[in-house]
Amino acid sequence: MIDILQGLADVGAREWNTLAGDEYPFLKHEFLSAAEATGCVSPETGWTPCHLISRRSDGTLAGALPLYRKTHSWGEFVFDWGWAQAYERAGLSYYPKLVSAVPFTPAASRRLLLADRDDRDTAL
Repeated sequence: MIDILQGLADVGAREWNTLAGDEYPFLKHEFLSAAEATGCVSPETGWTPCHLISRRSDGTLAGALPLYRKTHSWGEFVFDWGWAQAYERAGLSYYPKLVSAVPFTPAASRRLLLADRDDRDTAL
């Protein structure tokens, strides 16, 4: 089953960090939840958290995906303004959009966090 979290406060730091690992600090619960707690990431700033998690039947986390509903393209370091303008010219709405990203962080990393090492290796 997949749940949508309104923020990282809805999942334990130890659980999330077990999936995130130690190789990429910007995926850590502490980093992402600090952005939410300080208001840097919020509906008011155009970054609405809607993280996805999946639990096994025993309740442990099987996977997670940091995900945000965006109302603009600021702070992503992927400049898709041209796409947004093309949508507007075609009479379509580009926003809101869903982005799996680490807000305001131009460093590459995996985003799909998986507990099972075999799944993790094939998902990369």
